[in-house]
Amino acid sequence: MRPLCLLIRHSNPSILRHVQRRQLLTLAIETSCDDTSVAVLEKHENSSATLHFHSKITSDNRIYGGVHPIASHESHQKTLAFLVDQALHNLPNEKKASAPVADVLFLNGRDGVETRKKPDFVTVTRGPGMRSSLNTGLDTAKGLAVAWQIPLLGVNHMQAHALTPRLVSALNAAVSRSFDTAGNDPAFPFLTLLVSGGHTMLVHSRSLCDHEILADTTDMAVGDMIDKTAREVLPRTYLESASDVMYGKLLESFAFPEEKPLHDYIPPSSFTRQRICRLPDYEWTINPPYCAPGPEGSIKYADAFTFSGIGSSVKSIMSRLPEMDDTGRRELARETMALAFEHLASRVLFALQRPDIQTIQTLVVSGGVASNQFLKTILRENLNAKGYRKIQLVFPPPKFCTDNAVMIAWTGIEMYEARWRTSLEAMAIKKWSIDPKAADGGILGVDGWDSAAVQNQ
Repeated sequence: MRPLCLLIRHSNPSILRHVQRRQLLTLAIETSCDDTSVAVLEKHENSSATLHFHSKITSDNRIYGGVHPIASHESHQKTLAFLVDQALHNLPNEKKASAPVADVLFLNGRDGVETRKKPDFVTVTRGPGMRSSLNTGLDTAKGLAVAWQIPLLGVNHMQAHALTPRLVSALNAAVSRSFDTAGNDPAFPFLTLLVSGGHTMLVHSRSLCDHEILADTTDMAVGDMIDKTAREVLPRTYLESASDVMYGKLLESFAFPEEKPLHDYIPPSSFTRQRICRLPDYEWTINPPYCAPGPEGSIKYADAFTFSGIGSSVKSIMSRLPEMDDTGRRELARETMALAFEHLASRVLFALQRPDIQTIQTLVVSGGVASNQFLKTILRENLNAKGYRKIQLVFPPPKFCTDNAVMIAWTGIEMYEARWRTSLEAMAIKKWSIDPKAADGGILGVDGWDSAAVQNQ
């Protein structure tokens, strides 16, 4: 970790003048994995926010059975410029005739020249993610920042997932006209469960840049395991109907085909009990993670998630029973998801027993897997069963659970207001922790930050 004083460079006055503008407009780019996404977000003086533009194109990885780095990179190169062009034409109109020319963009429109408000800064995902994909977005963002002579903000993708509910509160405030908690709901501190195809971690979100990792995966992400389970369990025709490689969504719809499913779920008395098939025609068992923890008990592994054992068991079952009918496959899908989600719930419950966590009132669940309704049921029911009914569960809308540029834009706004900027020399970061105690120093521990705050110290 670099000392903080070495991270800070003096910013020039042209950048500092933007700090005084309470109404902020940013164009944001997200290219950390296989989604190419661009957004235009504006935060108003009352802390509400307006989303002027958001679009996303996902690379077609179906022939690879999962995310393919080269295919994803090529998709970014083909589609990013198109999305940026669309975003420019959705910037707010500049209606003030007296607006300085330096604050206006002149675009060629269908009916002649359009005058649009120039963004106050450009936001982009700097990491973590696939480096080649990140570079496409970062280089584009740098080009825009230089061309428009405005600041650049390269933000942490996982930090953005954690802050997504605060984005949603700001967007909702603009509709409801209720501004009391706009952009600050939930207020720090809160717990964050980040669950996706690339990450699984439980985090104590103390402040904007301080997110202590309480539990992390030791092998694979829960979303990756569920995607692999889907490829094993789903009937071939079901898989072939997929328009992308988000197989977890297909697994959920196959397991619960009803429009509004009743999950009929009862929390277990123990998170170490075996899953045994309840159907007469099939015999199989799946052991939960850490089912034999030893004399110290499961709390010995309170800081660890593991999902590879569940995935291996499913693969073994399907190899032994390849002719399993849809009823059997549906049972296996439900039990696999239940086991994985109970494992997530168990670590949340361990965390809530910590003295420094006991005042927490909110659990944020974000990332692609957060759109799974069965996960929501399992977390709520297990919290209730253990006496945590007052814990508020916050799930962003599904469109903001998966990777998107809107959450990147919001994170950029929060970091901008905290007077952070990114140097044009900044590089993409493949692995970048959000925990300040991590080896890299967390969000603020990497090279490339400029802090405008030092100008006034």
